[in-house]
Amino acid sequence: MPQKILKVIEGPTASGKTALAIEWALQAGTEIVSADSRQFYKELNIGVARPSVQELAAVPHHFIASKSIFGYYSVSHYEQEALALLDQLFERHDTVIMTGGSGLYVNAVCHGIDELPDPSPQLRQQLKEQEAKEGIASLQAKLKELDPVFYEQIDLQNPVRLRRALEVCLTTGKPYSSLRTNAKKQRPFAIERYALNRPKEELHERISKRTDIMMQSGLLEEAKTLYPHRELNALQTVGYRELFDYFDGKISLEQAVTDIKTHTRRYAKRQLTWLRKQNEIFWI
Repeated sequence: MPQKILKVIEGPTASGKTALAIEWALQAGTEIVSADSRQFYKELNIGVARPSVQELAAVPHHFIASKSIFGYYSVSHYEQEALALLDQLFERHDTVIMTGGSGLYVNAVCHGIDELPDPSPQLRQQLKEQEAKEGIASLQAKLKELDPVFYEQIDLQNPVRLRRALEVCLTTGKPYSSLRTNAKKQRPFAIERYALNRPKEELHERISKRTDIMMQSGLLEEAKTLYPHRELNALQTVGYRELFDYFDGKISLEQAVTDIKTHTRRYAKRQLTWLRKQNEIFWI
């Protein structure tokens, strides 16, 4: 019996992962599993560059628009659900394509994640309120105090990851870094990981053009409908935060669009930095 293969297509935002995944899936007669944590949510469409109706019709996709921003969903939930889905898909296909820019979610499927406690809703709310009142710098300072090791490793501009690390520290009384064993779990399928890269100027041009297309396609109106829920975890993301600042009267609309492009470029840079640390990736 041939070994089943999970082919993973990674890469920075706007590098062309969706198009390549569809091309490969059509060639293999298989299906696509999304590992883009922003595209999981049915309320988010334009701002997360969800595949078009035509693209979704071309190949069966899984985990796209399958969750709600109002529910709690974590990387550990994704690991369990994705592995269960892959068991089913491998009954029909020898190869399955996974794609997305959320490295934590890809690694959860490929390597497994550590079992860490869920915090109380009160603690989660308390940290959100702290960020709203005192800013992200207060979360950074608290993490430096409780876990200086992880403070040196984390993306300090990612409020969701900062809060998660603090939740674990405060729930267990131990540094988050001390609970991360990073023990690689065995999977019953082979894994091939590929990452797309483009020249920096080309990637930046694609990001700029995609942002302009999003605005023309109604991103402002989409953000307006989400504005009342701006404190939710799923909305602490590029493309929405900047427009929320515009609605709050902090910046002009022109500045908000410029900020989306700037922050997306920075996000792409962080994705590339992270990917270069994954030694099993084949670069395209």
